[in-house]
Amino acid sequence: MSWSSYASFLVFALVLVLIPGADFAVVTRNTLAAGRRRGRWSAIGVATSNALQGGTAAAGLGTLIVRSQPLFETIRWAGVAYLVYLGAQAWRSAWHGSYPPLAADAAVPGQALTGFRQGFLSNITNPKVLAFYLAVLPQFVAPSAPLQILLAFALSHAVLSLTYLLVLVGALNRVRAVLSRRRVRRWLDGLTGMALLGFSARLAAESA
Repeated sequence: MSWSSYASFLVFALVLVLIPGADFAVVTRNTLAAGRRRGRWSAIGVATSNALQGGTAAAGLGTLIVRSQPLFETIRWAGVAYLVYLGAQAWRSAWHGSYPPLAADAAVPGQALTGFRQGFLSNITNPKVLAFYLAVLPQFVAPSAPLQILLAFALSHAVLSLTYLLVLVGALNRVRAVLSRRRVRRWLDGLTGMALLGFSARLAAESA
């Protein structure tokens, strides 16, 4: 491994992290709906899944999953269904427009688990994340490289993702009071629902 190739990978990974996707939408909605605590745990759930899929790819198991068409398709359609579920929830909230008063993070139990679960599932049920690791890592490091080197590359992407999402949560939390006004919140829920359904449609249309 050369430091120049590692730096190039970090730049490439950072660009991909900054492109909004389903994880961005899930973390944003959780932060606006329940505050910084739930948003942070959503980000941790996403990063945990990234680390798990990156480690799987580095260990060579990812190739087996991608080549197993039935398993790959099962994961893909599970991801489609989950994004449709989250998108429908967002649209339902926008339709009813009934939101509870803003509560402190510590005042609502179960926020950490809910946030982590939604962040983790939105990422782990997207097989394209695993395919990304399998396609990108060989461009920067030889497949014959030691496992610890492959893990370092894969986990660096997870760390970048977590850092970005935590910054996003902090920024959203600062303006949460404004964004949580009923009219604004309904528009945001509607747009988030549309985005999640769009991501589900794109995932459904993609081939392995």
